[in-house]
Amino acid sequence: MSCAPNASHSPVFLLLGFSRAGISHTLLFLLFLAIYLSTILGNTTLVLLISQDSRLHSPMYYLLRGLSVIDMGLSTVTLPQLLAHLVSDYPAIPAARCLAQFFFFYAFGVTDTLVIAVMALDRYVAICNPLHYALVMNRQLCALLLALSCVVSIVHTMLHVGLLLPLFWAGDARGNVALPHFFCDHRPLLRASCSDTHSNELAIFLEGGFLMLGPCVLIILSYVRIGATILRLPSAAGRRRAVSTCGSHLTMVGFLYGTIIWVYFQPPSQNSQHQDMVASVMYTAVTPLANPFVYSLRNKDVKGALRRLLGQGRVDS
Repeated sequence: MSCAPNASHSPVFLLLGFSRAGISHTLLFLLFLAIYLSTILGNTTLVLLISQDSRLHSPMYYLLRGLSVIDMGLSTVTLPQLLAHLVSDYPAIPAARCLAQFFFFYAFGVTDTLVIAVMALDRYVAICNPLHYALVMNRQLCALLLALSCVVSIVHTMLHVGLLLPLFWAGDARGNVALPHFFCDHRPLLRASCSDTHSNELAIFLEGGFLMLGPCVLIILSYVRIGATILRLPSAAGRRRAVSTCGSHLTMVGFLYGTIIWVYFQPPSQNSQHQDMVASVMYTAVTPLANPFVYSLRNKDVKGALRRLLGQGRVDS
């Protein structure tokens, strides 16, 4: 694709992801509003429970609290803007704000995947080497791993933002560029550009693929060892307890990595814009919503902390 004379580095993008969905914007607004409020409420509750209940002051819950904060950030980057655009006739976003949204979305999203991998390492040490768990997975190491995850994700995101900055986009007569998506995501931006995007595509598959492959390999190897250890446990009760501590984490691994691989690591010719958007909704809205409920409903410690908090509230009142 060649760029027209009016092509620009900084056009206005029109986010038209739901304009052709054939669904009432009022219904979509109410649905995404409920999802966003539930996400904030669920994750905030989980953060408060872990912060206030001394029985949850362990490395696993320290990491889970960090994951909840990241999930709230991931949802806040995309859903409030989507809600505003659903009630607007002109769902426009300037290029600078679009790139800012892209940066924070990727920064939170990549940190999310790295923290999920760190949690797999935590489960590996807890089940395969329980006698040394308190020594190995202390809060200082967890804080270091969380900080390292943030630094890696920011560096990764800055690389991709840097590769987007030189691109041109050819707009209509008013300088608007249509994006068939509901936020400034990587694939729609590259499809809409009239510049050569081979460097961007190569970075997604090589650098981005390596960044996804590393955590995936860590998770797989951790759970291979965890599975072997569980099978050697002498009692059925011990095996059930070990499986229950991993079930929530494995559920979220499937949600998170499945949608990321679907959206970002298919060849462009096999990508369907509609399927990409559905997968992106899963990643940006459903997964952050599901995290606190999956971990609380499947975890007796979190349920106990919630009962104690509610019971204390009734006593205080």
